[in-house]
Amino acid sequence: MGNITPTLRDPLSMFQVKDKVAIITGASGAFGRACALTLGALGTKLVLVSGSEAELANVLAEVKEVGGDAVTIKRRPDSLEDAEAIRDFALETYGRIDQLVIASGYNKAGFIQDMDYEDWQAVMDANIRGAWFMAKAVGSYWIENKIKGKMLLMSSVRGRHGNVSGYTAYCTSKGGSDALTRVLATEWGQYGITVNSIAPTVFRSKLTEWMWSDDPVGQATRKRSLSRIPLGRLGEAEDLMGMALYLLSPASDFCTGQIMYVDGGFTAG
Repeated sequence: MGNITPTLRDPLSMFQVKDKVAIITGASGAFGRACALTLGALGTKLVLVSGSEAELANVLAEVKEVGGDAVTIKRRPDSLEDAEAIRDFALETYGRIDQLVIASGYNKAGFIQDMDYEDWQAVMDANIRGAWFMAKAVGSYWIENKIKGKMLLMSSVRGRHGNVSGYTAYCTSKGGSDALTRVLATEWGQYGITVNSIAPTVFRSKLTEWMWSDDPVGQATRKRSLSRIPLGRLGEAEDLMGMALYLLSPASDFCTGQIMYVDGGFTAG
């Protein structure tokens, strides 16, 4: 009867990530941690990267609690040398790299007339420069070794929408991240490498703690964000994991250069 492919007979096989090897930068943040737990529970071997040794230890313990296999490296991709050291550590540990999750990031809110250039540059460095270094280090390895890798970046609806609450640095950096996603997808498509981004609206993380403070700007931002979300709530890191698994598994082999909005409907209205 009919030409039913093995994939159609077993659709969940498209989401298989067991025995893959993933580097996750920003692994101690909300999104990085959730990715680590999700992939670890499904059998992906993990290289967890962060600048905080104590926080890395906590995430590593949680990954092991769900049955995952992981190692940690306390290092930030502040330079190409750092990125290559992270890559080489992964290769020395597991022998290959299949996935790169760039979950590291930073924000410092401030109106442009009040913000110091150094603060603006720190946001750009954390959200753009580090991603470029990691993409260069790992992408070069993939191309040289003919590996059809999967790269996932962390974007934001702020790459598409402005914000009146002093996001001149953050919005600019996420717009740049979206452009990096698209151009790498076009450059690397010939090698079978996919590059995509997840773009949430506000979700609970260390970066958004200030929105729950007594700061008037934070309170106004939280209230305004909720008013724009049709589903009527802020996001949780877990809300992003279904999309992350899709973009890191064979299910997304024909999906590249996309900014996937997981935002409760924020960008719909």
